[in-house]
Amino acid sequence: MFSRISRGFRMFMPTMPMTLVSARNATETHAATAIFRVLPKMTKHEVKEYLTKLYDLPVAKVRTMNYMGKRKRATGKRKVMYYKYRDFKKAVVTFDDSIQDLGLGARIPELEELEQQQEQDKY
Repeated sequence: MFSRISRGFRMFMPTMPMTLVSARNATETHAATAIFRVLPKMTKHEVKEYLTKLYDLPVAKVRTMNYMGKRKRATGKRKVMYYKYRDFKKAVVTFDDSIQDLGLGARIPELEELEQQQEQDKY
């Protein structure tokens, strides 16, 4: 008899890289969203658990899209090399209404003043 091993619950949180691609603050009609680039083997549930357990973010919905890596051709003098970029998955995460501002693009008045002074010193 063959015994099938169940994958069960997989938990490999810290070793799974999630790269933030873009984020959008909440508006009157839309909730705050963020787009992450994740490994193809991550599921929606794992993305949600990753963000809720590690960063305590209130995730409402996760949508995923699979992308095939681009295929490239490099020509040399004598031969042609073919290679391919890695496959990846995009996860579009929608947050609850409790998050309005994702903290992107914050202005620091001291830095703005310093930049203005540097610009004036040039002229």
